[in-house]
Amino acid sequence: MIRLAIVGTNWITDQFIEAALKTQKYQLVGVYSRSLDKAREFAEKYGSLALYDDFDAFAKCSSIDAVYIASPNSLHAPQATKLLESGKHVICEKPLAANDTLAKKMYRTALDNEVVLFEAFMSPHTPNFKLLKQHSSKLGKLRKAFITYCQYSSRYPRYLAGEMPNTFNPKFANGSVMDIGYYCVGSAVELFGEPLSVKAHAQLLDSGVDGSGSIILGYDGFEVVLQHSKTSDSYLPSEIQGEEGALLMEMIATGKKLTKITQGSVGIDLTVKQDPNPMYYEALAFADQYAQNQIDEACMKRSLIVAKLLTEIRRQTGVKFPTDGE
Repeated sequence: MIRLAIVGTNWITDQFIEAALKTQKYQLVGVYSRSLDKAREFAEKYGSLALYDDFDAFAKCSSIDAVYIASPNSLHAPQATKLLESGKHVICEKPLAANDTLAKKMYRTALDNEVVLFEAFMSPHTPNFKLLKQHSSKLGKLRKAFITYCQYSSRYPRYLAGEMPNTFNPKFANGSVMDIGYYCVGSAVELFGEPLSVKAHAQLLDSGVDGSGSIILGYDGFEVVLQHSKTSDSYLPSEIQGEEGALLMEMIATGKKLTKITQGSVGIDLTVKQDPNPMYYEALAFADQYAQNQIDEACMKRSLIVAKLLTEIRRQTGVKFPTDGE
């Protein structure tokens, strides 16, 4: 049983805890928050847990095996690094870090301390995404792909009203491509590997982060177009086109529905039943790496490529973070 503690007391933390406990491989033992009252309020629904507002003491606690980090993006690297140095295994929400230099440092720290660092990118672990990857090799020569995730942010009205929620604040290494746009970039890398070229455009908000954007990833013989936005909704599926057919996936982040269409066909539904909580599968994947006490090399490679691409995309679009100097 993995003795799990968490950093971050928001809805996504609740979702991961639900998924982790459902696997029956985890025991929730502690909560860290800068506010002890906030930690206590969050922990109430989970019974008796250890509460922490001192991060150094939290990192050194011997009754914790692994920590799930869901704090603002800019805090991922310093928090994960301290935990890894203290011998804790870490599940860190995507994006792993604010830039690729920090991501590389995090993995070096994990390897040096012989602990697991796992980026909580749920998509590749879901059954329907695995089917998407499997069937993409059966479309003949690939020619084009379109991956989309556009969702009007519930925090955008607050931003328009003059507030500065974290999701639109460069101080916290945020913005569209670092949030839901990550699913587009990460999915492309998982499916097709590292691209030969990248061209990015974005619509920047006055705060300095991107509200939406488009990216073209160039591969040998085909290209992948990515579309992401936190200021508008899209209802289009993602699509992979080959010379012998196409695959369509609704909500690629969670693998909602997968359809294969060949010339002259009406489409075949390839969707398999999944757990309603898509984080269930990443919780299982981390538990496997924890049991082996070994980082999955393919996951690490993908995370580092994505961190490199996100850094380059921001360079091209002019999105700068205070952490870029680190």
